[in-house]
Amino acid sequence: MSAVVVPQLPTPPQDLIFDDGEPLETNRHRIAMNILIRSLQQAWANRNDFFAGGNMFVYYSSTQVRNRDFRGPDFFVVLDVDGSKSRQGWVVWEEGGRYPDVIVELMSPSTAEADTGTKKDIYERVFRTRDYFVFDPFEPTSLQGWRLDANLRYQSIVPNERGWLWCQTLGFWLGTWEGTIERETALWLRFYDQAGNLVLLPEEAEHQRAERLAARLRELGEDPNAL
Repeated sequence: MSAVVVPQLPTPPQDLIFDDGEPLETNRHRIAMNILIRSLQQAWANRNDFFAGGNMFVYYSSTQVRNRDFRGPDFFVVLDVDGSKSRQGWVVWEEGGRYPDVIVELMSPSTAEADTGTKKDIYERVFRTRDYFVFDPFEPTSLQGWRLDANLRYQSIVPNERGWLWCQTLGFWLGTWEGTIERETALWLRFYDQAGNLVLLPEEAEHQRAERLAARLRELGEDPNAL
């Protein structure tokens, strides 16, 4: 009786690159990415069941690695995962086959075609990313978004009267906000809660707490500067 030969499954690539040395398009793009990451982490500070990253490679197939066809969303969120795990990038076969649930690409004139074409197609057909948004930090009216329908095809998200787009997966609106962050004044892409309140950055939340405490002390007739 001949021995049964069990086929060997392909071994996932091990020699992955996590830094190609390419910076984000501009300093404004970098700030815009960090705003999304840090504000979501602030909003969900008591949660450890999600991962929010940006400008990181997402590895999803051996063919992609061989072709050096790296995909690094500017901002992405994966839900129902261990948020305390240290990651250099998002490696799908090391994450139980999980892909990003939400992606935001921060466009520029040189990337807009790919962000709304090739990448959008991959996020729809391969990643099955539920909510996908694009925004050019230098073009205030450039915000667009799509959500997977029951047939797993992207349908455009209709903006509300403020021009905001609802991200059903996260339970937040995405809309613009004008202000100065890291010494740069611009119209930034920000999260808003369901009631329309701005989702604060950690330093904004701390400033708000300090102002509320000072107001409370003044009500009590105490000097807030004495603290």
